[in-house]
Amino acid sequence: MRIRSPGRGDALLVVDVQKDFLPGGALAVSEGDAVIPLLNEAIRAFSEAGLPIFATRDWHPPDHCSFVQQGGVWPLHCVGGTSGAAFPKSLRLPAAAVVISKADDPASEAYSAFSGTDLAELLSDRRVGRVFVGGLATDYCVLRTVLDARAVGLDVVVLDDAVRAVDVESGDGDRAIGRMRAAGAVFASTPTALAEE
Repeated sequence: MRIRSPGRGDALLVVDVQKDFLPGGALAVSEGDAVIPLLNEAIRAFSEAGLPIFATRDWHPPDHCSFVQQGGVWPLHCVGGTSGAAFPKSLRLPAAAVVISKADDPASEAYSAFSGTDLAELLSDRRVGRVFVGGLATDYCVLRTVLDARAVGLDVVVLDDAVRAVDVESGDGDRAIGRMRAAGAVFASTPTALAEE
């Protein structure tokens, strides 16, 4: 299936490419850093076309419900204002990129970039009808963000070479891809998605 290259009505959504999710981080995703060069290509293409770019980040309070210390399942990570919550310097986000901070309520998991944020309104204000999504992690924040994007009526292209899974249980990433496909998301490699028609 041919993907229409990015143009009017499209936006790029870079999900949670933060230091704590990269190798050496508090909650490192295997090969998480491999998504960065591909996302940089997408960022360049969207920037050159004057299309909106959004970058999401976990911005947890120290007592967030997802942390083991609070009875959750994850180690302490992406606490707002810490170096682990920062975007890596290698991710070339332009100054015009809109940063969406999420999961800042201690009582809410908020894996999705739409949960407790104004992302849906911001996309609507810019008349965005389709989002290109890449980032971390396939089976959590990418999955929930894609499902919510579809739920609010957006078309979604997942950059399948620019996502990586946590895979707490073997196959979680593949199952997440199946759920996203079932919800109507389209998958394409970054070069294919960005190719001029």
